[in-house]
Amino acid sequence: MSFTLAIVGRPNVGKSTLFNRLVGKRLALVDDQPGVTRDLREGAGRLGDLRFIVVDSAGLEIAEDDSLQGRMRRLTERAVDEADVCLFVIDARVGVTAADEYFADILRKRAKHVILAANKAEGRAGEAGAMEAYALGLGEPLRISAEHGEGMDDLYRALVPLAEQFEAQNVQQAPETDVAVEDGDEEAEDWRPSAAKPLQIAVIGRPNAGKSTLINKILGEDRLLTGPEAGITRDSISVSTDFMGTPVRIFDTAGMRKKARVTDKVEKLSVADGLRAVRFAEVVVVLLDVGIPFEQQDLRIADFAESEGRAVVVAANKWDLEEDKPEKLKELREAFERLLPQLKGAPLVTVSARTGKGLDRLHNAILKAHEVWNRRVPTARLNQWLGAMTEAHPPPAPGGRRIRLRYITQVKTRPPAFVVMATHTDKLPDSYQRYLVNGLRQDFDMPGTPIRLTFRDQGTKNPYKDKAGKISQSGALSKHKHRQKPKGA
Repeated sequence: MSFTLAIVGRPNVGKSTLFNRLVGKRLALVDDQPGVTRDLREGAGRLGDLRFIVVDSAGLEIAEDDSLQGRMRRLTERAVDEADVCLFVIDARVGVTAADEYFADILRKRAKHVILAANKAEGRAGEAGAMEAYALGLGEPLRISAEHGEGMDDLYRALVPLAEQFEAQNVQQAPETDVAVEDGDEEAEDWRPSAAKPLQIAVIGRPNAGKSTLINKILGEDRLLTGPEAGITRDSISVSTDFMGTPVRIFDTAGMRKKARVTDKVEKLSVADGLRAVRFAEVVVVLLDVGIPFEQQDLRIADFAESEGRAVVVAANKWDLEEDKPEKLKELREAFERLLPQLKGAPLVTVSARTGKGLDRLHNAILKAHEVWNRRVPTARLNQWLGAMTEAHPPPAPGGRRIRLRYITQVKTRPPAFVVMATHTDKLPDSYQRYLVNGLRQDFDMPGTPIRLTFRDQGTKNPYKDKAGKISQSGALSKHKHRQKPKGA
C-alpha cells in the first residue's frame, strides 16, 4: 500500500458509500441520516491496480467547542494532516454550501494533495452542482456516483500519478541495506547521518508504552497526539528533526498487540503499517513499559527487527515512576540477556518520555548501534582472529572427519555479513556457529547488531592438486624415456 487516502466532506455527502466501494465491502454504516460516522475508519482500498489505505471520516461541521461535533471535527482534521491525499466530497445535487467553502479553505492550507469529487452527479440533477464546484479553487471536480460506481475511472486516473510519486518517495526513503564490501575500503564514511540522508529510526512497542510521548519530547513540541487511552496512534507517521545535533527521521508506529487480540480490522492494518516502518528504519528503538517489561509481544517485536537485519536499541520507559532503580535495572539486564540472546550486548537504556530524562543516553545508544551496523573489518584481521578462535576451540570431527575453516571475509555491511570457506559445512553444529558469532561481537566490538555468518563448502579440493599431478606425470614420462633410450640405441 503506497499511500493513504482520506475521504472528507460535510455530513451525508456519501463518504461512507464511497469508502465501502473502494474497500469492496460494507464496512461503514450507511444511512440517510447525517452524522452516522463519528470515528475514523480505515480499510484496504483497491482501484484497478492501485492498493492504498482509505480512511472514512466524520462529517465536517463548523463547531469550535468541545461538543461531540467539535471533537469529531478535530479528529477529521487530524486525518487531513496525516493523509497523503484528501478526497474532498461535495453533494452535487445540493451544490456548494458555505460549509463546503469553509472546509475547502482548510484543505488548501493543510492537505498535501486534494482531489475534489462531486458525488451524486448521475443524471442531470447534479450538473449544476458539479459546475459550481469549480468555484472552490481545488481544480477540476470529478463527477462521480459512489452508489452506482460512476466516475471511478476518472478517480483512478487522478490517483495514478500521485501513487507513482509516493512510490518513488518510498524507494528514496528506504535505507540502503546489505551493502557489498570491497576489500580495502574500510575507511568509507558515506553512511554517516547528514541533512541529505538523515538517520532513520522506528519507535515500536506495545500500545501505551509512550512512543508518541517520547517522540514529542525529542521534537520539543506536541506534534503527535497522545493520551491515556491505548492505541491512539493508528498508522506510522514520519517526522524529521535534529536530535541533539544528529539529523534524523523518526517513524512513530501503532502499538503492536498479540495477534490473537488484534480483532479490529483497523488495528490489523496499523500493525502491518508498523512492520513496514521497521523496514524503512536503520535503527529500531523497542520501547518497553518498565512496569511490565519483556512481555511476549515485546520479544516478538525485537526478534522481528533483528530478523529484518536492523540495529536494535531497547529503551525502558516510565523510569521516573520506578522507586528501586538499581534493583530494577539489574532485573531488566538479566531478563534481556536471558530472553533475547540473539541481541546479546544490544544497548539497554532507561528513559522517561514524560520528563525527558535519559534522552542523552538514548541518543548515544542509537548512534553507537548505527555505527556498529556499518562496521567493516579488514580481511587480514579476520583471518588472524579465525586462526586464534579455531586454535582455542577446534571445530568438531564428526565420524573422524575434521572440519576445516580455511578462510573468512566480510562481504556486506548494514548489517555486517561474513562468509567462511570451510570443509564439511553440513556437519558444522549450530553451537559452533554461535561460538563464532559471539566471538565476532566481542573481539570486534559489535554488540547487539544482527550478524550474518554463512559457510561455503570448499570441499577437500586442493588448488595445487591438478598442477602437482601434471608435474608428477611430466617427471614420470621423462624418467621413462631416459630408461628406454639405451635400449633403443
